[in-house]
Amino acid sequence: MTLWTQSVIEIPAQARGFHLITEFIEDRVEGIERCEAGLLHLFIQHTSASLVINENADSDVRGDLQRHFDVLAPRNAPYYRHVLEGDDDMPAHIKSVLIGTDLTIPIRHGELALGIWQGIYLAEHRDHAGPRSIVATLQGTERI
Repeated sequence: MTLWTQSVIEIPAQARGFHLITEFIEDRVEGIERCEAGLLHLFIQHTSASLVINENADSDVRGDLQRHFDVLAPRNAPYYRHVLEGDDDMPAHIKSVLIGTDLTIPIRHGELALGIWQGIYLAEHRDHAGPRSIVATLQGTERI
């Protein structure tokens, strides 16, 4: 039997940085446990935040990622024209383009089929962002 669900997951406001949200997502996507084989597609509805899969064991990775992206997309670059929303806004848009706004994760035997050291991150690129909305679409075959 085919299984389809879709919901919007609200992530509370977070500070700038990379935030592990794997369990938060798992707890809020209806039907993962009923899915034998399928795909979970996650899409963040914002232009200044991203979704990424990366290392979930060592928290130094999150800080290193943040510092690296701050070098790639610095604040106050003299060539930015879009500056009305603050000095963190244009760099946030650039980071969102570089990292991406969606993920597709396989589902296997009722669980996310992530690697042992992988986790889902919300990459928040603004200093004082509000809550973030993620559209979660699950499709697959239902477990018998």
